[in-house]
Amino acid sequence: MTDRRCAWALSSEVMAAYHDTEWGRPAHDDQHLFEMLLLEGAQAGLSWSTVLNKRENYRRALDGFDPEIIASYDQSRLADLLANNGIIRNRLKIASTVKNARAFLGIREAFGSFDTYLWDWVKGTPIVNHPAPGDPLPGSTDLSDRIAKDLKRRGFTFVGTTIVYAYLQAVGVVDDHVDGCPAKSRQSRPSAHRTHRHSHRLTT
Repeated sequence: MTDRRCAWALSSEVMAAYHDTEWGRPAHDDQHLFEMLLLEGAQAGLSWSTVLNKRENYRRALDGFDPEIIASYDQSRLADLLANNGIIRNRLKIASTVKNARAFLGIREAFGSFDTYLWDWVKGTPIVNHPAPGDPLPGSTDLSDRIAKDLKRRGFTFVGTTIVYAYLQAVGVVDDHVDGCPAKSRQSRPSAHRTHRHSHRLTT
């Protein structure tokens, strides 16, 4: 990778690694899709770099982002999370992890996998945009509006349209790498997190 990367990726080594290996690359592993949904929700009102730097802390605190375990958290477990200095200690965001885990499991039960639910919105084909370097990226689209509305209807929280659009970029449903970025040419390759699309329980 060179400085032809998307400009935001040049801010730190952590951001560069995330840009090069994950952002904009199609992901189909249910547990990874759940992880990114929680992390994008945690970002609300903050910078993505803040959340990314705490990612491993979240992984330890949230039992490897296992939705079945998180769905069973009780008030005592939530109190422990609220006292954890390694994650963002926002009461509403922490409570949302349980709500979202339960809603996630509901979608998985209804569709066979969250992957199926998510990618059916685009008929399995990523939306590949072609921004030029320096072009502003949208904060939301009609697609993110519709998905956000549906997720809320299904019981999710911290899934406004801006968060959902960032999520779609993160898991490769939308490829917003700038033209000329070395990662653009690899957009069709599956993420390292990919497993069989219809697996009911997936691990990282």
